[in-house]
Amino acid sequence: MKLDVTTFEGASAGSVELSDEIFGLDPRQDLIQRYVLWQLARRQAGTHKSKGRAEIWRTGKKLVKQKGSGGARHGSARAPQFRGGGKAFGPVVRSHEHDLPKKVRALALRHALSAKAKDGAILVVENAAVTEAKTKALKASFEKIGLGSALIVDGAEVNENFALAARNIPNIDVLPIQGINVYDILRREKLVLTKAAVDALEARFK
Repeated sequence: MKLDVTTFEGASAGSVELSDEIFGLDPRQDLIQRYVLWQLARRQAGTHKSKGRAEIWRTGKKLVKQKGSGGARHGSARAPQFRGGGKAFGPVVRSHEHDLPKKVRALALRHALSAKAKDGAILVVENAAVTEAKTKALKASFEKIGLGSALIVDGAEVNENFALAARNIPNIDVLPIQGINVYDILRREKLVLTKAAVDALEARFK
């Protein structure tokens, strides 16, 4: 697959050949969904907690006598049916993380990249660098080439001025190649790759 390389000013900078093994697959939604669920599950804190009846401090005195009241035979005020009692089957502190094989994760990433390529939503730029960290100037450049919602992936290191200028622009994310992931690819309309990012992806999946 051949794509034109551009700059953030809209100028042409040649072309690049994208590997069909990474960008030319027929996207499988099941793999992509498994990766997204795995990623979001890992992100959950799992710190929600409610008190069960064993953790409630309340008197242990029997509420009413066993017989003769005409009511139920209650023995504890800590029971869930009473106001101030413990919660039945409430949330507890736990990890939501589950396993996903490394090969499945790698394949899902390739399918996500292929899905963007199939939709024509991949843009290759020469580099992602600016001399001054000016948000206004960078936003104007994005508007010039029609970037409203995009994930911008650079090489091993992101240009500091570029990252500072882009971080206050809504719906724009900037990541190094090590941070590329399926969820961030899918949540933005466009995927912007630098030439360094393309080279790194092809080296990674070679």
